[in-house]
Amino acid sequence: MAELFAGTSGFAYTSWKPEFYPAELPSKQFLSHYSRRLNCVEINYTFRRLPAAKTLEGWIAATPPGFIFAVKVNQRITHILRLKNAGEATKQFLNAIEPLLAAKRLGPILFQLPPQLKCDAATLEAFLHELPRVLRCAFEFRHESWFCEPVYSLLRKRSVALCVAESGTLESPEVITADFIYYRFRKPEYEAKELRSITARLKEVLTSGRDVYAFFKHEGDPAGAIYAERFLKALAST
Repeated sequence: MAELFAGTSGFAYTSWKPEFYPAELPSKQFLSHYSRRLNCVEINYTFRRLPAAKTLEGWIAATPPGFIFAVKVNQRITHILRLKNAGEATKQFLNAIEPLLAAKRLGPILFQLPPQLKCDAATLEAFLHELPRVLRCAFEFRHESWFCEPVYSLLRKRSVALCVAESGTLESPEVITADFIYYRFRKPEYEAKELRSITARLKEVLTSGRDVYAFFKHEGDPAGAIYAERFLKALAST
């Protein structure tokens, strides 16, 4: 049965008090509280640095079985090497997040490319062969030149998802290239009509047998966390 995993891109925000986190809740208990209401979080911390095993073990201990961590790949791979000759850096990253995989808590790995990086299908193809097939991976392209059939075909061959993402300047097409789909909803606010439309779309994808990972904007206020919780409740019986 297909599953919906919904959350936000991060959880450590005191600005979520008191609407999401209780006013008196200490920050060290944020993740535990978050995991009782949502079932997944996208970790941006890993973009800046490789996590220590002790940090990951702490996250695992603070959350219930079945709670999933999607992780953004380190910037060395996507922004410095830009996928070229990145095999060793990729191995180092995967070794660093091994505790999540061993605990069966690892969700998709997100590769978010720089907005200035134009399509290079040959480099993408070579890089995709560096990725173990047992892992779920998603690519967020932020230059429109990547949105073409040759790229989709490469992703399909390796069962890698095209991340469906919104931004202020670009919106990814919704092209399914894997047995799951990865959404990044980045608007700070959604009208009721938009939320109904998203709910219907997520239900359609789940009904097709594909797992869904949906992450909302996180900064400033808890609106994204509240949206994610609404979707989990609305689609619980799908």
